[in-house]
Amino acid sequence: MNIDGSYTRLGRKAGALVVAFAALSFLVSVPRLQAEDAKERCQHHIEKAESRLDEAVRRHGEHSRQADDRRRELNAEREHCWGQFHQYWDGHAHQWHDQHDWDIVISH
Repeated sequence: MNIDGSYTRLGRKAGALVVAFAALSFLVSVPRLQAEDAKERCQHHIEKAESRLDEAVRRHGEHSRQADDRRRELNAEREHCWGQFHQYWDGHAHQWHDQHDWDIVISH
């Protein structure tokens, strides 16, 4: 029995397993990372839309045309995220919501 040959075959098999595991890990992690990036982009877009709404309310008033336009934009961003993740970000509360319960009422 050749002990050196057995160790060599065992080493090759172990190496092949390590490579296979690394490839599988990569294939599983890439879609998850892309989904996390997309969710972060949704969060960022909603936060920007909330900020623009807050600014429009400060400058032009709660019931102004500008504030209504910013509300529509915010609702559109929330709808977009809802369509992708069935969640939307609330930047003021700093949390994700899993209910389609944001305020879509627009004055005028």
